[in-house]
Amino acid sequence: MSKAVWGLFLREWRIASRVGGGASVGAVFFLILVAIMPFAVGPNLALLAQIGPAILWVAALLATLLGLDRLFQGDHDDGSLDVLVNSGLPLELTVLVKCAAHWAASSAPLAILSPLFGLMLGMDAGPLALVAVTLVAGTPALTMIGAIGAALTVSLKRGGLLMAVLVLPLTIPVLIFGVAAASAASGGVSPLAPPLIMLCALSLGAIALAPFAAAAALRHVRD
Repeated sequence: MSKAVWGLFLREWRIASRVGGGASVGAVFFLILVAIMPFAVGPNLALLAQIGPAILWVAALLATLLGLDRLFQGDHDDGSLDVLVNSGLPLELTVLVKCAAHWAASSAPLAILSPLFGLMLGMDAGPLALVAVTLVAGTPALTMIGAIGAALTVSLKRGGLLMAVLVLPLTIPVLIFGVAAASAASGGVSPLAPPLIMLCALSLGAIALAPFAAAAALRHVRD
């Protein structure tokens, strides 16, 4: 089973890196969102540094969801979904592996690049590594929540907008604790540990529950 899981992960990672949801497109999208913020709020570096954690997290949220609508779409269109459902691997494990590959191809590079983008917002260089840690802790929850929306809309043509409508309200708790943790890491008055622990708990809870919800939605679509 481990060989099948690893093979599926590599396949999904290559697909995610190739079809517009990978590191390059996500990083460019992230960069554009960060770059246009000074034009919206003005050249006040103190203000940009203050709202920088929120900007980074909103940009990470939108960049993470980029390409998630195609997480199961290709498998549904070419019939591979039937093969995955009837394979020896549990469908829940298949969903988890596909989400892990998408996270590795899209969200992990964003977390690595986030300190560079934080410097563009006038944030202090020292705490930016901790801001990247908050993204590593929280983006798995965003990916898993997005997988549920992708499974629910897999049979719909151009279901990306509907997926965003379904998913974005569910990501609000992750966004709240992510911004709180990033603000604390960048020199805020509140401690870092409580929101970071909540971020980890949300990600672990999503990893535990979301594959079952997404697998149920995929079985319903197939039937």
